[in-house]
Amino acid sequence: MKTISQLRKAIEASPARSAWDKGVKLYALEIIQELPADKEFYSSPADKKDLLNGADDWHQYSEGGCSLIYNQDIAERLCSPSEYRRTKEGKNPPNARENWLDVQARALYQASLLICRLAED
Repeated sequence: MKTISQLRKAIEASPARSAWDKGVKLYALEIIQELPADKEFYSSPADKKDLLNGADDWHQYSEGGCSLIYNQDIAERLCSPSEYRRTKEGKNPPNARENWLDVQARALYQASLLICRLAED
């Protein structure tokens, strides 16, 4: 259990080498940004629901505009430079199975896992 301000410091201190990991870290910081700094986060179902900001799941959070909404912005945050060029700066889909909002939802889910893991440390 940590306060949101302690959690923010732990997220900032966590290692992130790849573009994807750096993007996930940014999403984690954005997710907890709206929570009060002195709130204690227990990683309980109720606290996890607070992270979703009223959405039912991370796909709804992503598609509902609670995070980035433009393909280019999502691609810029999550892709390495070569992937970013390959997708024509987000104009092309990331892969054959997903669109950019799906990729963002996956990253947001991983960000929530990061938050919960660090809260329990």
